[in-house]
Amino acid sequence: MSNDRDYPNKPMIGVGVVVLKGDDVLLIKRGKPPRVGEWSLPGGLQELGETVRDAACREIMEETGVEIVLGDILDAIDVIRQDDDGRIKTHYTLVDFMAVWKSGEPVGGDDAMHAEFIPLANIEGMGMWDETVRIIKQAAALNPAA
Repeated sequence: MSNDRDYPNKPMIGVGVVVLKGDDVLLIKRGKPPRVGEWSLPGGLQELGETVRDAACREIMEETGVEIVLGDILDAIDVIRQDDDGRIKTHYTLVDFMAVWKSGEPVGGDDAMHAEFIPLANIEGMGMWDETVRIIKQAAALNPAA
């Protein structure tokens, strides 16, 4: 399946946010490609003229309706996929942040078909990308409230 993000002429910048609430993490079920129907961190693409921090806060509100206190950057991950001919099919640079829940009950919106707080103890068996699990664990280890 091809889309308007295939074969870009420059990397696309995405943000993801690990939102912690006690011993729970905010996750979404993706409503659009890539990884439709899979559990993931809320986030999305940065818009022109928007800082990555503003993009992170906007995406959390759009996808989950939750208000956060945004923390530090946890990591930046490059996702570069080539086609069978060696051409770059997709190139994302994902900037992942840590945040804590401030208010609101999660409701899936925008690109998310569902949103909810999941116990950190359950993340291993949810079929998420291994980098997502790693980032969540990294945030949980840094969270003084947990």
